[in-house]
Amino acid sequence: MSTLYLLRHGQTEFNLQGRVQGRCDAPLTPLGIEQAHAAAAWLAKRHVDFDRLCTSPLGRAKTTLELVRGDLEAAGYRSLPPVEPIDGLMERSYGPFEAGPAADVPCELWDPGEALVPYGGEGSKELRERIVATLTDLMLADGVENLLACSHGSATLQFKKAWEHWAACPQDVHLGNCCVLVYTFDPSDRSFTNTAIVNQAL
Repeated sequence: MSTLYLLRHGQTEFNLQGRVQGRCDAPLTPLGIEQAHAAAAWLAKRHVDFDRLCTSPLGRAKTTLELVRGDLEAAGYRSLPPVEPIDGLMERSYGPFEAGPAADVPCELWDPGEALVPYGGEGSKELRERIVATLTDLMLADGVENLLACSHGSATLQFKKAWEHWAACPQDVHLGNCCVLVYTFDPSDRSFTNTAIVNQAL
């Protein structure tokens, strides 16, 4: 069995302002930076040797994982791999609602089903298939026993929902900024089992 640590990015200016950020971007707030440091501290206590560090190419996720990597290095981790941008870890597109007020989106923001598709956004079925396929391929790569991947709220939720029937921990848990979802991965049937969801206590 191998292990996936799936990390949501830290709080951004758009999170604070209640604005939609799918493929558009916003910088981390001071709290978002603090959340990334808290996630790194939690990971460091587990002394996990990560074989790959993968992130959505969007700035808020990449910055979060770079901060975590820096803290792990400072904590004495040796030979940490570089941060790799992976397109399949990107957030869904919200079409014309990008960067606008979240209140203007005519459906639930994180789990809109297919309601965004007529507007040119990405539906939940497509997003779920994409994030599951991406993380499965990353876990199946040669030499990967422990993977740390940084993604986004809606993308992480869709991955969690895909594997809720296998979960070994409570699933009715808020996915806060810089939460860490821990999964064991069985390559024989390509299944993920959620063993923990950890929110940063800040």
